[in-house]
Amino acid sequence: MSKVSVIMPARKEPYVRETLRELYDNAQDEIEVILILDGYEPDYKIPRRKGMRTFRNKTVKGMRPCINMGVELATGEYIMKLDAHCSIGPGWDAILKADCADNWIVVPRRYWFDAVTWKKKNVPTEYVDAMEYRYPFSKPYKPRLTGIPCERRMIQQADQMLTEDMTFQGSCWFMTKEHFTNRVGPMETYGYGTFSSEPEELGLKTQLGPWEGKIMRNKNTWYAHWGKPQIHWRKPPDEAGRVSDKEREDGWIYTWDYWWNNKWTERKHDFLWMAEQFEPLLSWPENWRFLVTRYDRYDIKDILHALQS
Repeated sequence: MSKVSVIMPARKEPYVRETLRELYDNAQDEIEVILILDGYEPDYKIPRRKGMRTFRNKTVKGMRPCINMGVELATGEYIMKLDAHCSIGPGWDAILKADCADNWIVVPRRYWFDAVTWKKKNVPTEYVDAMEYRYPFSKPYKPRLTGIPCERRMIQQADQMLTEDMTFQGSCWFMTKEHFTNRVGPMETYGYGTFSSEPEELGLKTQLGPWEGKIMRNKNTWYAHWGKPQIHWRKPPDEAGRVSDKEREDGWIYTWDYWWNNKWTERKHDFLWMAEQFEPLLSWPENWRFLVTRYDRYDIKDILHALQS
């Protein structure tokens, strides 16, 4: 029976125990969990579970290096990255393994979640079954590639349980270890920093590379992600356990420049080829093909200077 290795980076996370309980209680087959405590020691005891390994970085390395470390240590045929503050559905491992081609990234249906009560939130859009890239130039001098829910495709594909998606949230993703090791990984820190744009790098390498990969949404299972409250973002970065605002902003700008301007030399397709596969994009103006030519003249140094001034 093929095994799933779950990689869980954690930095000042209060809900590691609960997330571990859900992973193990709801797994159908053998799993291993690689928990990486990034430069901190929790003030609570982490339970030991079968197949679980815990590592502690003496100093903060960041999410991307932690993911790379976890993949190197993984012994399963499949890998899944999961944030350390998530709930997950029964049989998640068997369901995701059953529909995962070697050149796919698979993500479950995503719910909003209140970790304090450990219950799904009651929100107008109950769950996310499809995502798209927001029009990058909504704020012209803050271009950014970021995913948003796509209600149009959610409605159109409501009766389909396995659908192709444009992008995903980085809180949970699943693929073969082979796909990460020999195609889309390891995750880079140059330009991106240690945190930003995880799904953009992995997803676009999957979709635009010569292996003709896909992002697939498997609605037969689900996970629920805790969106950290505003107080988390108001605290100083070291206290909150996050990167600085400048590192995040610089990573977002680098990601936009790298992928929008097609700087990845291994690509088979350009970014706008991929955008055309998912038209119409609701946040993109109808004449976007004309409008995007206006931004060809933008120099990345000018944009960074505008952000920092």
